[in-house]
Amino acid sequence: MEEVAYAKINLALHVRAREPDGYHRIETLFAFAEDGDRLEVEDADALSLEVTGPFGRQLGRDNLVSKAAEALRSRYGVSRGAALTLDKRLPVAAGIGGGSADAAAALRLLVRWWELPFEEDVLLEIASGLGADVPACLRSELARGTGRGDRLATLDGTRLAGTPLLLVNPGVQLSTATVFARWDGVDRGPLGEDPPSWRNDLEEPACTAVPVVREVLDLLGSLGSVTLRRMSGSGATCFALFERGEDRDSAAASIAASDARWWTLATSLR
Repeated sequence: MEEVAYAKINLALHVRAREPDGYHRIETLFAFAEDGDRLEVEDADALSLEVTGPFGRQLGRDNLVSKAAEALRSRYGVSRGAALTLDKRLPVAAGIGGGSADAAAALRLLVRWWELPFEEDVLLEIASGLGADVPACLRSELARGTGRGDRLATLDGTRLAGTPLLLVNPGVQLSTATVFARWDGVDRGPLGEDPPSWRNDLEEPACTAVPVVREVLDLLGSLGSVTLRRMSGSGATCFALFERGEDRDSAAASIAASDARWWTLATSLR
């Protein structure tokens, strides 16, 4: 049995305030790609995790997948084990919810594997304890997030589903805490309904920390049929939405050929 850990993007990310506890109050639009990491499970006496894939070596064994599995098993008093294998296809510390998506996939997969009731309120409670983005990744659908991003309002994603999407990472990792710490503290206003008003307030701090992010954004902005381009989350992955799939594929091939250090994923929105 397997589950996809869908890559997350932030169509917008407005940082509204820095809270006394050190966290930030944000308003964001979560969307998800059709592709991502892959998580498989087989029968076993104990709970275990093997990490493979192109980015597997960047991930330790003590990660959110193991924590999600342990939390779910503890909550429902499960005695069965599970041998989990994570095929890590998404870069780590990249702003596309890799770890959060993996944890969410573990919850969805093990609910089925252990034949547990799908009680969304319970799963969302477990997800919230694992990280701010895990509840959104659990649903993996278009949603507006407020608070720390964990207060969710599901949106109708019908019109966006299938939109050609290109993810580009320049081969660098960015710490979420580091990028948020560089935010200048200026509230630039709420998240509106009009896409031209959407922004990612972490782009400038990320570009200051890692200037190559600006190169990626400028490149994506110069491509044909791009309808939206942004950095996702706290970076360093950036994305572009395209009118035509052939333009996305052409851009992906061109970027991959020009710099082997840059990771690309040509996919579509769910």
